[in-house]
Amino acid sequence: MRPLKINEVEALVGITKKNIRFYEEQGLLSPRRNSQNGYRDYGEAEVDALRRIKLLRKLGVPLEEIRQMQSGVHTVGDGMRRHLVSLERERQNLADAARLCAELTDSHERLDHLDAESLLARMEQMEQEGTTFMNKQKQDTRRRRYVAPVLMTVLMAVLMAGLIWLFLWSFDTDPAGAPPLPLLALLVAIPAAVILGVIVALVQRIHEIGRGEEDDAKKY
Repeated sequence: MRPLKINEVEALVGITKKNIRFYEEQGLLSPRRNSQNGYRDYGEAEVDALRRIKLLRKLGVPLEEIRQMQSGVHTVGDGMRRHLVSLERERQNLADAARLCAELTDSHERLDHLDAESLLARMEQMEQEGTTFMNKQKQDTRRRRYVAPVLMTVLMAVLMAGLIWLFLWSFDTDPAGAPPLPLLALLVAIPAAVILGVIVALVQRIHEIGRGEEDDAKKY
């Protein structure tokens, strides 16, 4: 198998470049460096390792447990037994939440009449007894993460568009001082390429935020 670049591995395994680099940072993947250009070269071993990581992560196995299995400290069976304990705990948490939701399905009152204080007190008591509820409050702030990249993209696009307009306006005002057409095309193409680049980067960034890749990385 010839050495692969990260783009090829991304397409082959179905794991994003961001996650591949994250797994490298976590020590789960160690591709060798090409001595000629300094780029990482991925071989069959790295592709197989990423497929195993993808499998285990789709099953919800924590990165630390994967690291223990990779190092040989735990076998696959050991890791799965430990993970089953976590899954059983999550199943019980979901069952407790489902019971509470089922009780509320019999409620015919409006939301503004709901006694949230007593219900929250009951949930806190359940949490003290070991139940963990799904807290979606952190996801409520995810939309704010879109603001900065969108704003920066708009500002950069406006700036580059203004630069293009300035070039064209100055050359139209003083045709005698205008540069040759190929140079003019180049001067216009550079800011246009910058606009295209920041838009592509924005789309990728929004895609990453939407899939929660950063949250997934920070979770473990």
